[in-house]
Amino acid sequence: MVESIHSFTQLKGRIPFLGLTGGIGSGKSSVANFLAKKGAAIIDTDQIAHQITGPDGLAIGAILQEFGAGFIASDGSLNRSKMRELVFSDPSAKRSLENITHPLIRQETLIQAKKAIDRSVPYIVFVVPLLLESGTWTENLDHIAVVDCPDELRIQRVMQRSKLDRATILGIMANQAGREDRLAIANTILNNDGDLSSLEAQSSQLHQKMLDL
Repeated sequence: MVESIHSFTQLKGRIPFLGLTGGIGSGKSSVANFLAKKGAAIIDTDQIAHQITGPDGLAIGAILQEFGAGFIASDGSLNRSKMRELVFSDPSAKRSLENITHPLIRQETLIQAKKAIDRSVPYIVFVVPLLLESGTWTENLDHIAVVDCPDELRIQRVMQRSKLDRATILGIMANQAGREDRLAIANTILNNDGDLSSLEAQSSQLHQKMLDL
């Protein structure tokens, strides 16, 4: 049975915590995959968010009650495109959604972190797209790495990998911190405007920094 953990202060100091962030399409997942191969534990808050808003996920009941059946898809998951449209235009709806999802994401993040520590991993990578925007992450981390590349390159990558159009991607970017703001909080910047081998080499250097903490 997993020990009851209510805050990061109960876990901090046992092993190093790395915060990995970057705008949509920057290449966070690629860096996380490289670090996972080195033995790091990866906790992706975006994946957790998708789990809790997936078919019959932990957040679905509260979302149904707060927003109505129109925001639930036929498979029992969150209607992401409809919700995205609403929260981009209505800040109060965004806050209501976050009040539902953020505590659940935090709870699952803590559970996964405790399990990773129990496995004696060298360090934990928290992949947090909205790390800067959340306002609470930085105090819990030992090192912050930002994956960076030009905005236009990010747009092209997202258009190629997803069904999102340019206008939707620009809307998502407008709701994320600006590039310069992210870079300002970085202990390490990984430039992802080249090929994967370059990104892998930078990830290896980041891995060594984490081992040296």
